[in-house]
Amino acid sequence: MDIQNPLENVKTYALHMGEAKCSVDLGDGSERGEYVNQDYILSKLGRPHRGINLMYCYYPLDEGWPERASVAFPSTDSTNAWGYPYDDYFPYRGGLNGDKNAEVFEQMRDIRRHGQDIIFTITVDPHVSDEHLIAIAEDMKPFGRVMMRINHECTGSWFSFNKRCSYKEVADFFARFARIIHEHAPNVKTILCAGAYVDREGKLEMEELFMGSAKEADIWSIDQYFTLHYGYPNDVAEKGGHSFSYNGIGPVYESVRKTLERYKKITGRVKPMVMSELNTDGDVTGPYDQAKMVRAFLDRVADEKADWLSAFTFYQFRDRGRLGLEIEDPNNKDVGIDAPILKDYKEVISKDWFKPEMTVGGEITLPVTLRWGGAEDAEGIAIPIEFEKDPVFCELWFETEDNLMMEINGRWFYKSPKAKFVDLMPAFFENRLEGKTTLTLKIFAPPASGENDVPGSVDTYATVSKLPKIRIRYEEVQKFTY
Repeated sequence: MDIQNPLENVKTYALHMGEAKCSVDLGDGSERGEYVNQDYILSKLGRPHRGINLMYCYYPLDEGWPERASVAFPSTDSTNAWGYPYDDYFPYRGGLNGDKNAEVFEQMRDIRRHGQDIIFTITVDPHVSDEHLIAIAEDMKPFGRVMMRINHECTGSWFSFNKRCSYKEVADFFARFARIIHEHAPNVKTILCAGAYVDREGKLEMEELFMGSAKEADIWSIDQYFTLHYGYPNDVAEKGGHSFSYNGIGPVYESVRKTLERYKKITGRVKPMVMSELNTDGDVTGPYDQAKMVRAFLDRVADEKADWLSAFTFYQFRDRGRLGLEIEDPNNKDVGIDAPILKDYKEVISKDWFKPEMTVGGEITLPVTLRWGGAEDAEGIAIPIEFEKDPVFCELWFETEDNLMMEINGRWFYKSPKAKFVDLMPAFFENRLEGKTTLTLKIFAPPASGENDVPGSVDTYATVSKLPKIRIRYEEVQKFTY
């Protein structure tokens, strides 16, 4: 096949991908929805996220383990989503004497192959021994820059770890687990998701109890919903009901900002502040105001250049209720139905404030070894390509088995090692060219296996020996006529 190959005649440049002003993460699966593969999500949203948040639980000392709680106890008279003996998240089947081929590790590999970092939310029985915690830390070592959120929302009362332990015990457990993580898995950063700032007291919820945890954690976090139907799935939110909340945009914005300021004051330290769960519940606001509220909040973050917020995680991609960019089809869990918020979310995260920083360096020649340090620390290739006008065909053809993430005209694409062809035309469907334009094709090489060759390291390396061929055409093969 004779494919036009202008890439042989253009200069290539070094490229560095760095941190966004505010990083964008996405929840994928929880007690309310299944995991959705990264090929689908990338196709749907057109860009990767900094991190993908997985939600698991670890209660290996409990009767029924390692079955999911709702499977192990199907007849439990649950009055809420957390009415089981242990949390109804996906069971973490790693850990002590765990299965290294368990589903969770396949999901982690999928996330990293697609150029994203892992955010691992895990609720853990505080009574497990250090041996269990060391085993979990060892599980994380091959996966590069991991962020681990341990026993989140820990000043609440709904999770099993809160029901079986005092708040002091929960706080002490976080600090113990964080120290083990730091010793055994230096590639992992720990996230403390605890209480918010309380205006009437001028303090954080239970701040004295969780002071040690705040100092031990690498990242501070808070979960905030503008509205939330917390009675789901056991009741329906209706006017006059008592199973939902409405917090509003302004109060949430100020709550998160003041929480960070209070952490800095009481610890004497400066650490990243993230919102580990952000959304508004369509059960309360309906689907249209849900989209308006999330967009208004994120627009404010970007427009006011709120550099105190390091990242947020949208909860979540596909949801059985109304907390997803997609609604799970009740007939088939593998089918998602677009919620109105999907369009707004896709548009707002394309703002520069939420995109990783791209810095073009000097000219390079192939072969070139690319470093992948993570979703916001990677070295790639920049290739300027001149377009005469809006193309009808734009395709890449590969002769090598590289694992690549690529971006052009604002749209990202994934190429697996076995793929020989990538159609770039979706980059022009929503963003057509109006005339002669030079676009930059950006290429990065995340780990093909999803794991790092050296456990505990953050960097992996891949050598790109040959550029793809490109086919660009500006006219149809056969023009349509009546």
